[in-house]
Amino acid sequence: MRKHHGYTQISRKIARFSGHPTIFFMACAVIIVWAITGPIFKFNDTWQLIINTGTTIVTFLMVFLIQSTQNSDTEAIQIKLDELIRAIEPARNRMLSLEELEEDELNELKREFDKLAEKARGEDSA
Repeated sequence: MRKHHGYTQISRKIARFSGHPTIFFMACAVIIVWAITGPIFKFNDTWQLIINTGTTIVTFLMVFLIQSTQNSDTEAIQIKLDELIRAIEPARNRMLSLEELEEDELNELKREFDKLAEKARGEDSA
């Protein structure tokens, strides 16, 4: 269970850190400095390669980091929702773990809830 605990902690900290407005403005500053240095380096291939390589590496690593934190957040939300469904008496326990259903089963449930919503809107307007 705690096999990836260190990775999880680090990825959450980096995600919080990288999502801060200061980091965004720092990234903008890097781009501005890079653009300003263009004429100095005569817009050569190395000058372009520096920004391309840097942004590619950051993007590549951030994809995995964001996916990791998103997976953890989604799983936590799902567990909380499952607990609420389980705890509310009139709720149908079959709603637990809907994320495990096939797409056609989910579509069937969606149609059922669309009908309930339509019926409720009809009752509200009456």
